[in-house]
Amino acid sequence: MSTRKRVAVMISGRGSNLAALMEAASDPAYPAEIVGVVSDNPEAPGLTFAAGRGQPVAVANRRDHPSSDAHDATIDAALRDLAPDFVALAGYMRVLTAGFVAAWQGKLINIHPSLLPAFRGLDSHRQAIEAGVRVHGCSVHFVSPEVDAGPLIAQAAVPVLTGDTEEALAARVLKAEHKLYPIALAMVAEGRARLDGNRVVFDTSGASEKNGGQSVFSPDLTTDMRSIEDLARFTP
Repeated sequence: MSTRKRVAVMISGRGSNLAALMEAASDPAYPAEIVGVVSDNPEAPGLTFAAGRGQPVAVANRRDHPSSDAHDATIDAALRDLAPDFVALAGYMRVLTAGFVAAWQGKLINIHPSLLPAFRGLDSHRQAIEAGVRVHGCSVHFVSPEVDAGPLIAQAAVPVLTGDTEEALAARVLKAEHKLYPIALAMVAEGRARLDGNRVVFDTSGASEKNGGQSVFSPDLTTDMRSIEDLARFTP
């Protein structure tokens, strides 16, 4: 019997991180399987991508709901139909209600394009350039009611280059996201990173022969990080 964890993915747009997770999960050795995709945007390109690869998809259009609570109730019902062990936010652009977060506590993870706690919220790349930092990146964290403030699972660092535009920096960070998210999801699916109160507890037993239990990475952005070898076969 398979021991892979069931993962539902929530998106609002193109779904590039969804694609990275699906590519990783296409390897039977990967500890999680994607079981469906839920979106608040009926026109999200990621829905077409997922449906074209046989994934169940569901839409809860925010405009069809009178309140955030009502919208999140529909999202919750769609997720429960998929019976996931974990839910991965991959470019989901709505702030979730406290009740929804509480219902999925310890099972809800998100990726954010900054080295949290720096540059929370929108326009993180602009914030980084304006602050003059030399290192930027992305973070995977458990979701808390406060936006982009949940306990950290893993982070990846990339350089901020002289003359970087927001677009150039965003593209560099996105490549790192595509590598980091499958790694972080594998850590959670295997129980090597779990939420305990307001902190993440790491089980590093047996990790020495892999990567020493690290949860901070500096990806080699010169390689094709969407390959099965990098995404699916690399387990920290």
